[in-house]
Amino acid sequence: MFNSNRIQFDTPAFARERADMVERLRKRYRVRDESVLAAMAKIPRHLFVLEAMRGHSYGDHALPIDFGQTISQPYIVARQTELLEVTKHDRVLEIGAGSGYQTAVLAEVAGQVFALERLPELAKRAQVMLQQLGINNVTIRCFDGTYGWSEFAPYKGILVAAASPEIPKPLVEQLAVGGHLVIPIGDEKEQRLIRVTRTEDGTKTEDHGACQFVKLIGKYGWEN
Repeated sequence: MFNSNRIQFDTPAFARERADMVERLRKRYRVRDESVLAAMAKIPRHLFVLEAMRGHSYGDHALPIDFGQTISQPYIVARQTELLEVTKHDRVLEIGAGSGYQTAVLAEVAGQVFALERLPELAKRAQVMLQQLGINNVTIRCFDGTYGWSEFAPYKGILVAAASPEIPKPLVEQLAVGGHLVIPIGDEKEQRLIRVTRTEDGTKTEDHGACQFVKLIGKYGWEN
């Protein structure tokens, strides 16, 4: 969890912008999970974007974070997290940690977060920032996320922050019964946000609308 006593990188101006962002999520986008809203009110999003883009941190849009990757717009972060339906008793897997912002939000709502990032520079940067913020319930590994992380499975929730042409089989296999996998599925032009729920008899799939993500690169995703 974020320990505000460990770091003083916030400002009153950023705090106001963050509060405005949360109100927008609540009123315009109808995000209802109070634990998700509280997490996004707490985590300083501006620390996870490029310094030149910090003035745009709390706007309603995705932002570049180097190496052709992005930090998702606040609504998408909130929506994916909300769809997981996890609590402080649960273990979560994140695929595509990026700058670590989504990871930090997950760390506020879940008990333990395991995050995979294929780009070593981003994995290291995310790990450093999370440590500076005093977030100590996250483990990040640099690896092909489409394989999942079987060592700590099963997971109550798996969140994928990049789009795959199809649902990676290893991720479904690592879901606990009753757990949710939230993943964008589609090509570069058209994607849908899909939630897969593992049941005693198999899986149940729901479509939660259009979305736009970078490609999920890996054995069970895109080749490049």
